[in-house]
Amino acid sequence: MALVKSVNGKSPRMGEDCFIAENATIVGDVSMGNQCSIWFNTVIRGDVHYIKMGNKVNVQDNATLHCTYLKAPLNIGDNVSIGHNAIVHGCTLHDNVLIGMGAIVMDGAVVESNSIVAAGAVVLEGTHISSGSIYAGVPAKKVKDITEELIAGEIDRIANNYVMYSGWFK
Repeated sequence: MALVKSVNGKSPRMGEDCFIAENATIVGDVSMGNQCSIWFNTVIRGDVHYIKMGNKVNVQDNATLHCTYLKAPLNIGDNVSIGHNAIVHGCTLHDNVLIGMGAIVMDGAVVESNSIVAAGAVVLEGTHISSGSIYAGVPAKKVKDITEELIAGEIDRIANNYVMYSGWFK
């Protein structure tokens, strides 16, 4: 059973048809929509500020989601995939976003819809990623515009696959 814990009177709230891995940790002021999946060894800490996730969000193995006390909450839209070992901290991810494996997205960053943050990228504090962009590198910079094929072939495919994968564990 996952560690789901209240902090300062605030408890995590899960939507319908969600999968939470047995060794995931979710604490505090965390809310998630429907068809979300939280994978093995993931930590989601809503202890110092709120974390709000939309529908069909998958947070893959070993990822960490956190905030900054009284400064930077974490807002995540619908149809978002957060890759293995990623760190997403006090930022905003709009709908249809892919955060690659091992990427770091820092406080105050905004990733607009239909965008990809490449594996291993470091999105610095306050960076604004415009809709339809691919960012890569350290620090992350725009490398190109996203194509409709990448939106369907990567962002949508991965989000939909994780809904399917989670069904194997329910």
